[in-house]
Amino acid sequence: MAAPQEAGPADGAPDELAGADLPDSALPDSALPETFGYTLKRKLLGPPLVNEQIAEEKLSRPIGLGVLSPDGISSAAYGTEEMLIAMLPVAGIAAFTLILPMTLVILAGVALVVLSYREVVSVYTRAGGSYVVARENFGPRVAQVAAVALLIDYTVTVAVQVAAGAAAVVSAFPQLANLAVIGPDILTVISVVVVLIMCYGNLRGIREAGRLFAAPTYFFSVAVGVTIIVGVIREVTTGLPSVGHYPGATFQVGHSTEGIFSFVMLYMLAKAFANGGSSLTGIEAVSNAVSALRPPEGRNARQILVTQGSVVAFLIAGISWMAYATHATPYQAGYPTVLAQEANTVFGHTGHFMYFVVQAATALILFTGGNTSFSGFPFLTSFVASDAFLPRWLTKRGHRLALSNGIIVLTVVSLILLITTRSRVDGLIPFYAIGVFTGFTMAGFGMAKYHKRVKESGWRRRLVINRTAAIYSAIVVVVFAIVKFTEGAWVIVIIFPALVFLLIRLNREYRMEAEVLENIGGRRAAGVPPRQPNYTRRVVLIFVDGVDLATFAAIRYARGLRPTAMRAVHFVIDSAQAGKLREDWVLYGQDVPLELIDTPDRRLMRASMELADHEAAVPGTHVTVVLPRRSYSAMMGRLLHDRTADKIAAVISRVPNSAATIIPFDVERRVEVLHARHAADLTAGAGAGPQTPPLVRAKDKGADLAPRPDGSKVRPGVAPGAVTDIGALSAPGKATVEGRVRAVEIRPVKQNSVFECTVADSTGALTAMFYGRTHIPGVEPGARLRLQGKISMREDGPAMINPAYELLPRESVE
Repeated sequence: MAAPQEAGPADGAPDELAGADLPDSALPDSALPETFGYTLKRKLLGPPLVNEQIAEEKLSRPIGLGVLSPDGISSAAYGTEEMLIAMLPVAGIAAFTLILPMTLVILAGVALVVLSYREVVSVYTRAGGSYVVARENFGPRVAQVAAVALLIDYTVTVAVQVAAGAAAVVSAFPQLANLAVIGPDILTVISVVVVLIMCYGNLRGIREAGRLFAAPTYFFSVAVGVTIIVGVIREVTTGLPSVGHYPGATFQVGHSTEGIFSFVMLYMLAKAFANGGSSLTGIEAVSNAVSALRPPEGRNARQILVTQGSVVAFLIAGISWMAYATHATPYQAGYPTVLAQEANTVFGHTGHFMYFVVQAATALILFTGGNTSFSGFPFLTSFVASDAFLPRWLTKRGHRLALSNGIIVLTVVSLILLITTRSRVDGLIPFYAIGVFTGFTMAGFGMAKYHKRVKESGWRRRLVINRTAAIYSAIVVVVFAIVKFTEGAWVIVIIFPALVFLLIRLNREYRMEAEVLENIGGRRAAGVPPRQPNYTRRVVLIFVDGVDLATFAAIRYARGLRPTAMRAVHFVIDSAQAGKLREDWVLYGQDVPLELIDTPDRRLMRASMELADHEAAVPGTHVTVVLPRRSYSAMMGRLLHDRTADKIAAVISRVPNSAATIIPFDVERRVEVLHARHAADLTAGAGAGPQTPPLVRAKDKGADLAPRPDGSKVRPGVAPGAVTDIGALSAPGKATVEGRVRAVEIRPVKQNSVFECTVADSTGALTAMFYGRTHIPGVEPGARLRLQGKISMREDGPAMINPAYELLPRESVE
């Protein structure tokens, strides 16, 4: 469906209304002024970047570590706390001893995932990570499992990281929870603001996002590293005291006497293992954005992965050891966090300022940990969309060369998650690890298959690494789905396969379209010329709802199509509005026939399709429906438009040999110009004497000015007699018929006019033509009418010219 932008005056319109073209004097300094929306975007995001600058918008290794690693590194801030939340209610004080071996299991997973993804980025240097691995080794359909896993991972990562960062802020300043109005929801308020800031930073472009978000990664690593080192020194020299008590309720500390191999303890350990698995999230982000790095991308990605894994392992080990040494206990409110309690204990009153430094660093990296998703999610969606499994608009770059659509989608979904869970980390964790570790599993098994197929140098060692990492990740997925099922994991278990199905279904639609195009291309390559349509009759229907400048613009465009037949059409839903339209049509002197079609069921789309289908059914006919649309600003347009034109155009496109064209018309701009022109004309004509009114109503020849009541004889001469079914009329002669007015049309004919109405009964339809009339009171769509006169036979059915008529009560005819 085309949407031409031409919207000039209508031929034949009155002079004041025909002057819709912009005079030179009315134009601003620039003939094509920028819109307010673009001006605002330019001020907020800066000047646009051109496509040639994409190569310049790449991340160096230091900035790449800062941008792509905060998710993985910041996970250390809450991984230990999540394991304690699972173990304390069952194991009691023994949880602080069990945290150490559980941490070793998690560190083994970190090592396996880092080594596995080193192989990924060595082979696949484009964006996509586990999605690319799965697609290349298992095929595009299986790869959608990895795609959905990563999409869920990225989305929940933003919510988890930001919620944890908000908890760190409130841990440092607990008085925020006592603020009026927003106090009870302070975590949500902080989270929403931070997500919007991250969205803005990324919309400005890749390089600026890196500069903005890279520093917190180093700040946090150094601050927590110093905390761990000082804590070790104090433990060795003077011994670390246990943490003090803070306001609020901690998670219940159990007093279990169950053996370590009892079912309850095993279930608890499995749950702690699943919770601790959240510490591994974000490691894969580097592989999903390899193409964002400077060349050589593969080597830079491997170095970033190893550096990130080393930092994560050190921080997780240190935080878990300090929890063991200080007995830091998680609080139900989410604050103070375990890390905050450890920092407060390590630095004490002497170095209390370092407590705030650690909290600031923790909040910053947790907030920017969500930015990893803003770097990886758009690249991933663009890559999947280029494979035709997601909408293609996700591949488009925006004002500053960022993949803006992906950034906006991620922002919206993550905000929904944060608001619905009230920014509670323990409420978000159940949505988390299934997606993350499914991606790890797909990448590990995919690389294992690659090594077995290619058998490059050292392939056996690489095969063992990737397969072991895949098995480890698969175990986490299964354990997490079981132990977290009732806490929210069931949502992911249901949504996951549904999203995979939707992606495959979308791809099927794209593939069907591609096959059609390939068939056309094949015929062209074979020398078969395109079929040229040979239409002997071209009908243009202008759908109108009123008489305004947009209508005149549509008429002007319709004339340019040089149709065989052209008429305006109004579907009558409101008789009063239809009457006003008829009067205005005559008032403004339009020479285009106006047809009023009765639509008693108010199904505009159905009526439009039936009309187009009826016209196109004539052999050799092509129908074009022109739809005028008044255009406003984006916000005003959403408020004032119900998208009726788009809906009608959609149904018209289904009718063979038919097309729809929407003609937008900038009402505000044209009215300003016309108003200025009218003022100028008044000034120029001042003192020239009385002016003739520019708009003169056309004379309604022979029209009765007073409407008759239903049932009265409007025109004398309808003699009593047998009523003939319209379908039985097959030859000229006199007849009396009755039926319902289905449509009326006002048509100019050689300096005259004809009022034409279609009257139908259950057997057929007849056309009645009243010359010299533009209106007959009471004769309107839906009215009941008795006609008497001579029948003439036309190609489209029987007709009467100037018959005697009588209005009938609507209820008197079946």
